[in-house]
Amino acid sequence: TGLTGHCQVLMCEQLVNSPDFTDSGSKAVLLYTLLSFLAVLTVALNLLVVLSISHFKQLHTPTNLLLLSLAIADLLVGLLVMPVETVRITEPCWIMGELMCALSYIVGFTLTSASVGNMVLISVDRYVAICYPLQYSRRITRSRVEVTVCLCWAFSVLYNGLILKDHLQQPNRYRSCYGECVVVISYVSGAVDLVFTFIGPCSVIVVLYMRVFVVAVSQARATHTHIAAAAGVSVKVTAKKSERKAARTLGVVIMMFLMTFCPYYYPSLAGQETTNSALAWPIVSWLLYLNSCMNPIIYAFFYPWFRKSIKFIITLKILEKDSSHISVL
Repeated sequence: TGLTGHCQVLMCEQLVNSPDFTDSGSKAVLLYTLLSFLAVLTVALNLLVVLSISHFKQLHTPTNLLLLSLAIADLLVGLLVMPVETVRITEPCWIMGELMCALSYIVGFTLTSASVGNMVLISVDRYVAICYPLQYSRRITRSRVEVTVCLCWAFSVLYNGLILKDHLQQPNRYRSCYGECVVVISYVSGAVDLVFTFIGPCSVIVVLYMRVFVVAVSQARATHTHIAAAAGVSVKVTAKKSERKAARTLGVVIMMFLMTFCPYYYPSLAGQETTNSALAWPIVSWLLYLNSCMNPIIYAFFYPWFRKSIKFIITLKILEKDSSHISVL
């Protein structure tokens, strides 16, 4: 016990006195302020989505149920994961004990996987809605969406439990000294995670949204051609504007996903183990969590009903009687 205590004190003193922790007090305050703001912003944005879809009856549709599930996953990332990660990268030693060391990663990985799974489901929903509009109501029903969402969450828990099985059984397996919380994902597990959480979802999202883009542009051209034929005017410029708007939305969705996930999965792509002891871990992990802050902006702020719902929430009109039946569409 004495040796362990001496090890803890020595390690913490070395960390605090190292060049990287010069003026650690001011750096800690700056980090706490910045990361706490990001966590609060993530919770606030996703909470607005959750309140909007849950409160207004008009928004209880299969598509919005997927947005609700995504917002709940991202809300929990901001509420449970970001505060713990703020403490992890700000403090020189892990101060939350072995239980939290074990739980912090399973919670973070599960919520991130659920968020990605919901994004895939949303892309499938948009694909069916735009490419097969006449069959949408028959194929995408509320009950089917509810079952799919439950399966998505269940798979995320089971899958990440298997990936982190060794860490859950022995949280201190890879630590070199008391005061550390180190998790190492082997190359094999990292490769599996790379396929199921990055390459697979990314491929599905890109392929489906590209198909949606092509169909949307074709529909826009057909519509404007019909209008122009009736009015006797050229529609070349209008068609290009529609293409740019569709491409811009598609580009935001794909680029944000790639920008926030690629750095995290680089070790697996390079054939290396993934570990939180790496120097770049705080940056790549927070880029991953940043996706949870951007999701409500990408998926919800594009919807006019969301902006209208925010006004009712901020002005507290949702507290009025029968406010859930107000039209927001």
